[in-house]
Amino acid sequence: MKAHPTAIVHPRAHVAGSVTIGPYSLIGENVELGEGTEVLSHTVIDGHTRIGKNNRIFPWASIGLAPQDLKYGGEPTRLEIGDDNTLREFLTIHRGTGESGVTRIGDHNLLMAYVHIAHDCVIGNHVIMGNAASLAGHVEVQDFAIVEPFCGIHQYCRVGQYAFLGAYSVVNKDILPYSKVSAPRPVDLYGANTIGLERRGISREEISELQAALKLLSRSKLNTSQALETIAAKGFQSPHVQALVDFIRTSERGVAK
Repeated sequence: MKAHPTAIVHPRAHVAGSVTIGPYSLIGENVELGEGTEVLSHTVIDGHTRIGKNNRIFPWASIGLAPQDLKYGGEPTRLEIGDDNTLREFLTIHRGTGESGVTRIGDHNLLMAYVHIAHDCVIGNHVIMGNAASLAGHVEVQDFAIVEPFCGIHQYCRVGQYAFLGAYSVVNKDILPYSKVSAPRPVDLYGANTIGLERRGISREEISELQAALKLLSRSKLNTSQALETIAAKGFQSPHVQALVDFIRTSERGVAK
């Protein structure tokens, strides 16, 4: 480990040999830092927090501290962060709440300045969150989703895979996978996130089927149940359409249409 003389690293912290820790950073007793991770200056990492390999954590980040939850009673909850993530300035990520509570963040994510991730959230892989985007407790953001700056997402909502959520959106329902949404109030669904899906190598044929399915959900006069029946009758071949249908059927808060 290479730590600046002003950094404070608890002697019982598990820090890999190739980790670097910058000036005035604080690493707590129950923290684990994997190989190649770089912690820049003035960062606090505490609690039962495990951070994997090759992450880069920028100044003034606050990671693994107690949740902002009045029900929290000091239980040894956890935060787990994977590999190859970029965590920018003034970001806050809280560990879980309640017994066995855990906040999880996957791999290859870019979380920009002032992002807030509350207790018990689950972030997948290859997610981008813009400046000051905020997740309340128990929010799930699935793989390859993009959450633009200043979005606010209500507790227990989900943002589906490959979705694009426009800046300043206020979200209190699940955001459909593969969709492009702007949600000031009320929520507006603009169809498939075509540019993002093309960048991820999804074929034009599959995007066309997704676009047709989303149109049935958002632009027809059918209710959600009727739209799902029509989608099934169309016989779409794309597994992504099935993933879209499964997402809707498992939604507990309803979906934004």
